[in-house]
Amino acid sequence: MLEFWIYFEKGLRHVLNLFAYDHILFLIVLTVPYAFKDWKRLLLLISIFTIGHTLALMLSVFGVIILRGNLADFLIPITIIAVAFFNLFTSGKSSKQESISIIGLVTLFFGILHGLGFAAYFKTIHTGSPQSKLLPLLEFAFGIETSQIIVIFIVLILSYIVQTLFRFSKRDWTLVMSSFVIGVVLPMILQSEFWNR
Repeated sequence: MLEFWIYFEKGLRHVLNLFAYDHILFLIVLTVPYAFKDWKRLLLLISIFTIGHTLALMLSVFGVIILRGNLADFLIPITIIAVAFFNLFTSGKSSKQESISIIGLVTLFFGILHGLGFAAYFKTIHTGSPQSKLLPLLEFAFGIETSQIIVIFIVLILSYIVQTLFRFSKRDWTLVMSSFVIGVVLPMILQSEFWNR
């Protein structure tokens, strides 16, 4: 049971880390177009991320897929900015119901990239055979899923407050937050070590 809490906590900290805020930025742009009534859709999206992350981490631990860190670090902000621009172009449109497949694919891709980018670190915190890493991987994934629910819940509360007390429309809130995230992520892309190859 103690080992469960160790890897569960590592999963929590993996997302709730203010120094590695790319995941939080992704969750912000993923969440801002939605409201509390869309909780099932949001739960599905973060579960798609967790599945992609866990599968990629497993494949990397077993040596099936290995991705250079520079490439993952470059592509992760690209996926964040893609969702932010998607929000800008679709904000206020009634097609949000149909758009989950596009966002779902980007979320899966983000999860895969994140898993591959995190694989090298995971291998250092859990040594041993790949088979011995399966249970810790699942415990870690549970921590990730829990932390994503926490972040999404906080974003939904902030959205509700801003839209109710400050009378922002959902469209304006989505535009402001997506633009903010683009402003934060664009320097990450431009300063990436990927350009120095």
